Amino acid sequence: MHLSNLLQVLSGCRRILILCHHNADPDALGSATALSRLLTFCLPGLHVEVSAPCGMSKVSRKIIPHLPGFSTCISSLSEVDAVVLVDTNTLSQLDDFEYSLRNLAKPIVFIDHHAYHTQTDSIAALYIVDEDASSASEVIFGLYEEAGRRPDRESAQALFLGIAYDTRHFALARSKTLMVVARLVDLGASAEKLLPLLAAPVESSERVARLKAAQRMQCEHIIGWYVVHTVVGSYQASVARALVALGADIAVVGGERRGKLKISMRSSRDFYETTKIHLGRDIASRLGQIMKGAGGGHSTSAGFNGEGKLEDAMNFCLKLIRGSLEGGDKETKAAESISNGKANHACVNEGKSGQIMI
Repeated sequence: MHLSNLLQVLSGCRRILILCHHNADPDALGSATALSRLLTFCLPGLHVEVSAPCGMSKVSRKIIPHLPGFSTCISSLSEVDAVVLVDTNTLSQLDDFEYSLRNLAKPIVFIDHHAYHTQTDSIAALYIVDEDASSASEVIFGLYEEAGRRPDRESAQALFLGIAYDTRHFALARSKTLMVVARLVDLGASAEKLLPLLAAPVESSERVARLKAAQRMQCEHIIGWYVVHTVVGSYQASVARALVALGADIAVVGGERRGKLKISMRSSRDFYETTKIHLGRDIASRLGQIMKGAGGGHSTSAGFNGEGKLEDAMNFCLKLIRGSLEGGDKETKAAESISNGKANHACVNEGKSGQIMI
């Protein structure tokens, strides 16, 4: 069903562009590469270009030699007939490309596995999203199955890398995902050769960022859960992961660079399974509605990108978390604060929470 809709949108196109989000991870790269090979099979004569125009992670740079056809530069948007975004929740994840894509009078397709986003749906010619999939790579494998086609060895490797990365080497994989992985191994994806590619040493600058963020973090104990928050200039996602590994139930890490705000959120699996608070849908997406920006993500991993005052964004983010835990009307309270011009700069001290300075 998804594949037929995709081919219908792209029918008549001679040239399309598949793009990954900023700081593209192995799932974005792997799913984009495998999708390009599938589309050239289904639509003979179609020229497909694949790129990560807003940069990629250092782990992704290691796997590029195993992803044939990936480009570091792209054609002008005026030269393509359609754009496909993979592993991408919102246009804000394309940095400076957001404005160009938002004003592009050509079909834009989103293929994703994060929480459904209403703004994305409103601008997409086609929005394929499977929140139950482990990764965008698993979604692309489903398209191969719809086509009745086996991924070739290169595509199998690309999908394997994407799934392995997003499931933390299969630690978060469900039975369905493991069956997909078994199929990919049968098709030539060697776990022994590919998994070491996903290991990357933590650079000195990243370690320093983690230590500085931990040094100035604040911790609240809210109804039995430890919620920590801090600010750092870079590596927000890495810091958030480290704080959860340190013992936090949920970590909120903010940063600002060149007028752009970024907030990364992570929670433990136990936090999500017990509270059912979905960071992407319940926190990040709503923060995007409150602030000038966009947010989304997974149940235990999410992010927000936007503009404004970082202090306001952090306070509203914490307010949403606190409201979710305490059963308050989080959206209404936050919206009222904005409409009254009363951004709550002291909200870390309110409610039932006890603040711990570390």
